[in-house]
Amino acid sequence: MMAVSFDTPTLERFTTEEVIWLVTVRTDGQPQASPVWSIWDEEEGFLLYSQPDTGKLRNIKANPAVCLHLDGGVEPGSTTIIEGNARRSDDVTADLRDDFIAKYGQAIARGGWTPSSFSADYSVPIRVDPIRLRSW
Repeated sequence: MMAVSFDTPTLERFTTEEVIWLVTVRTDGQPQASPVWSIWDEEEGFLLYSQPDTGKLRNIKANPAVCLHLDGGVEPGSTTIIEGNARRSDDVTADLRDDFIAKYGQAIARGGWTPSSFSADYSVPIRVDPIRLRSW
């Protein structure tokens, strides 16, 4: 299903970094970047959660083409951008995903949530299917 394969350092960064950036395109053509929490699943792509009624959801509905990127650095290969298509998914809520809670449980607590209250606030699962990887 995935059109992109990751080298080990890139995969490590996407599985460990707390925040990645999702770039969608508004209907007026303006790019919109949003920091998101995500997990990677080799079979299903990236999974992230959104609050309902957000600009990113409206943008994805109108145009599923998105980019995900990590913060860049000075080391070769530290700048990575993934082009892909995003879609609302029928994944379970974040609190029922052990891998999501393992990665973000402390951040959820720092934000004043429980896994259940986070899942109530960020109730819309989004999948991003990677198409192209750019790194330099």
